[in-house]
Amino acid sequence: MKADITGVILAGGQSTRMAGKDKGLVMVNQRPLYQYVLDGLSRQVDTVILNANRNLELYRQSGLQVVTDTLPDYPGPLAGILAGLQAAQTQWAMFAPCDVPVFPLDLVQRLWDGKRMASAAFASSGGQDHPAFALLNRSLIDPLETFLTQGERKVMLFYTRIGAERVVFPVKTPNFHNLNTPLDVQNWAKS
Repeated sequence: MKADITGVILAGGQSTRMAGKDKGLVMVNQRPLYQYVLDGLSRQVDTVILNANRNLELYRQSGLQVVTDTLPDYPGPLAGILAGLQAAQTQWAMFAPCDVPVFPLDLVQRLWDGKRMASAAFASSGGQDHPAFALLNRSLIDPLETFLTQGERKVMLFYTRIGAERVVFPVKTPNFHNLNTPLDVQNWAKS
C-alpha cells in the first residue's frame, strides 16, 4: 500500500443486545473482546486508536489512544467513524467493530485495492455487508458531519451517497461473525 493508515476499533455503542455490558470489555477466554480485534488490526495498520464512550480508563490501560464520540446520545456507528476520522493522524482510517474477533488478515490490503478511486470501501461476504469494516479517507469528515447533523444514522445510506466501493470477501467461517449477545460469546468461547 502507498499510504499510512490508522486503525480504529469501534467500541462506542450501547450494547443493548449484550444486556448493557460494554461489548469490547466482555471477557472471551480470559481476554476482553476488543483485544482480539486489536491483534488482527495491528498487524495490518500503522497505529490503532479506540472509539469508546464509557469505561474509558479501562480501555486506556491498553495504551491505546481512546477517543469519544463528538456527538451526544449514542447516534450509532457513524458517530464513532466520525470521531475516528477526526482523531486519525493519517489520510486514511481503517475501521473495525469491537465485537468481531476474527476477520481476514488481508482485510486492509483488499479494501485498499478495491476502493479504486473512491474515498471509501467496505467489506461484504456471503451476500451480507459488513459496513463497520471500512476504509475511509479523512476528506469525508465534513460530508459525514453534515449527514449526522441532519439526523441521518444509516451507515449504508451514507456509503451510497459518497460512492463507497463494496469489496467482496470469500465466505470463510468464522470471519466477520459478530458476538452480539451473551449466548454468542458463550458459544464462541466453546469453539
